[in-house]
Amino acid sequence: MKHSDVIVIGSGVAGMTAALASAQQGKSVTLLTYGASSLSLNSGLIDILAFDDEHKAVKSPLEGIKSLPADHPYSKIGADYVEKAVEFFCAFAKKYHLPYHGSLNSQMMVPTAVGTLKPTCLAPHSLSGSESFVGKKKVVVVGVKGLKDFYADIMIQNLKKAMGEELSYESVEIDTGIEGGRDLTILDVARWLDTPKGVDSFTEQLKSYKGQTETVLIVPQILGTSGHACYLTVASRMETDVVETTGLPPSTNGLRLQAIFRQALKDNGVEFVENTKVIGAREEGGRCTGVIAQAGIRQKVYTADKYILATGGFYSGGITMRDFEQPREEVFGLPVFFVKGEENWSNAELFSNKPQGYAKTGVLTDEKLRPVDENGKLVLENVYVVGRDLGGYDLCFEHSGNGVALASGYKAAQM
Repeated sequence: MKHSDVIVIGSGVAGMTAALASAQQGKSVTLLTYGASSLSLNSGLIDILAFDDEHKAVKSPLEGIKSLPADHPYSKIGADYVEKAVEFFCAFAKKYHLPYHGSLNSQMMVPTAVGTLKPTCLAPHSLSGSESFVGKKKVVVVGVKGLKDFYADIMIQNLKKAMGEELSYESVEIDTGIEGGRDLTILDVARWLDTPKGVDSFTEQLKSYKGQTETVLIVPQILGTSGHACYLTVASRMETDVVETTGLPPSTNGLRLQAIFRQALKDNGVEFVENTKVIGAREEGGRCTGVIAQAGIRQKVYTADKYILATGGFYSGGITMRDFEQPREEVFGLPVFFVKGEENWSNAELFSNKPQGYAKTGVLTDEKLRPVDENGKLVLENVYVVGRDLGGYDLCFEHSGNGVALASGYKAAQM
């Protein structure tokens, strides 16, 4: 039976942030994860807070956080820790060659693959969006022959609505030369651009736009599978701004972020135990004394002084509700908050101006992110809850998912 200072359960943004921040304090950390990280489905952007409870745009995420209700995770985390978490993340990402930029005092508008503009707080330079649109007169949408789920004509129609008719818009199509008789995916093209031959061909086909400083090239999320070296090479050769869009999974940028997290965890001595499902816990005197993990047909007990729960809530099966109004947190059996009454569970319109009731399901905590019951009584004093396991917020409605994950994972590591 191996003992660690900290055990983290889950390998999304919240779990890996908690593990990395804990390890950087000199603590021994074991990270237990059952499946692949959700980052392949994730844009890798750090949305802090884009919309308030009335779905009004938030100009300053930091100021918006200060006005949230008391049961919102950000209210428990605190604005100071959000700032510290962002500083921690930006330093780590820069060190591992995927630098992010942005501000807690403003939003950046990032183009999506359908031509709408999505607000976010932090983005890597290849997705800098509106920061690269300043002073531009022409927008060129770069399509790729055979690439599915990216349609330049539709994108241009929507960009005209979002950015204005006064700009000039056109499209161009790149041919990768990849054969095989099937549609290409984002990753197929990103891997092609990982090669010198691919970059040479890509920039050669776009040479007519070289040096057009009043032009911005908008491309699918294809500029390499790791770091931002491919982006830097393409942008320097073209001598003009190049911006990636968000897109449907698999997310190249999500995978870039996952890769640097994993490398940083390895460099900081975190033990990464994969294909291991935590199925229960041992408790004594209001403390967790160990978690029971199963790999195949074998079970093993892992012990630690501190446990951080980052199993992804409803989205990843960390919280289930097989019977209505009976939610269950699967590892510790923690009390789960949910909006009661079927009439409050969901809205008739999926994309409405009100949050979905079911989305607020999760564990409520004290200010240290330790779980509490419906009366506010502490349940387990050495267990901390982070990310989508937290209750009281609708991350899709607010555009706050990775922000809450990052900030809660960071704070839990400090407690």
